[in-house]
Amino acid sequence: MLDFSNASFSPETIDVMKAALDTAVASLPAPVSSAHIKSIAETILRTAKEGERDPVILQRMALMELQISPRC
Repeated sequence: MLDFSNASFSPETIDVMKAALDTAVASLPAPVSSAHIKSIAETILRTAKEGERDPVILQRMALMELQISPRC
C-alpha cells in the first residue's frame, strides 16, 4: 500500500471516499480480488488527497486506473 500517513481527511470526505469505494467494488464482476480492492482504495485515497471530493469522479478514476494497470 502506498504511504498515506500524512493524509488527513474530514469525516465528510471519508464518507465520500467510502461511498466511492463501495460503488466501485459493487460495479465489478464477482469474484472481486483483494488486489482490485486495494488498487481502487489507493486510487481513491490519492485522488482525494489531491483535492477531489466528488464521489462519482473518485469512483471513475479508480475504475479507469484499474483498467489500465497490469492485471492482478
